[in-house]
Amino acid sequence: MAAVTEAWETLKHAIEAYTGLSVATFFTVLAVAAAFYYALSGLFGAPPAPPPSKRELEAMEPLPPPVQIGEVTEEELRVYDGTDPKKPLLMAIKGQIYDVSQSRMFYGPGGPYALFAGKDASRALAKMSFEENDLTGDISGLGPFELEALQDWEYKFMSKYVKVGTIKKTVPVVDEATADGSKSSQVAAQTTEAKATDSNVVQDASEQQKEIDPVESTKE
Repeated sequence: MAAVTEAWETLKHAIEAYTGLSVATFFTVLAVAAAFYYALSGLFGAPPAPPPSKRELEAMEPLPPPVQIGEVTEEELRVYDGTDPKKPLLMAIKGQIYDVSQSRMFYGPGGPYALFAGKDASRALAKMSFEENDLTGDISGLGPFELEALQDWEYKFMSKYVKVGTIKKTVPVVDEATADGSKSSQVAAQTTEAKATDSNVVQDASEQQKEIDPVESTKE
């Protein structure tokens, strides 16, 4: 207790010596200064945070459940590239279509992978390319490392996103008249070849007969 009293007396003497004020006046001034500081802080505080952007609001809104679209063509898939906010954001790998709406900040308009949305970007993902001619599902001619990279992407999509459809494989349409003409040409070629073969057989037989006739004439 004596130590505390001694310390207090030392503090009072120090305040009076350095400020020229009594202890009561010193603490009064200190309290007024603190109140003034807090008052100014309230008046000139940090400005309010700006309202969230449209993109942030879209990210905060709950996403609708994925909708199965079944089998579609590549042209039909293009409408799901994120330009219409009312439609899901879709992307395909190796013909399998996935709903990537939850990653709109990456695959939506303005995102780093926006070029891949609404397309089968298998080749581009395998090569990590953003070239227009690589935005296709054709993976022919890829090397083993590129195919392995594509497989990693496919596993990632399978584990993270919902599969909602597949890309319809297009079959080239052959005109019936062209097909019939081709068949007729093939039959005609086969017939001509058969006639040529028969002609060669007859010619060989005639030549053999000519070789035999002189021999028989000599014997006679």
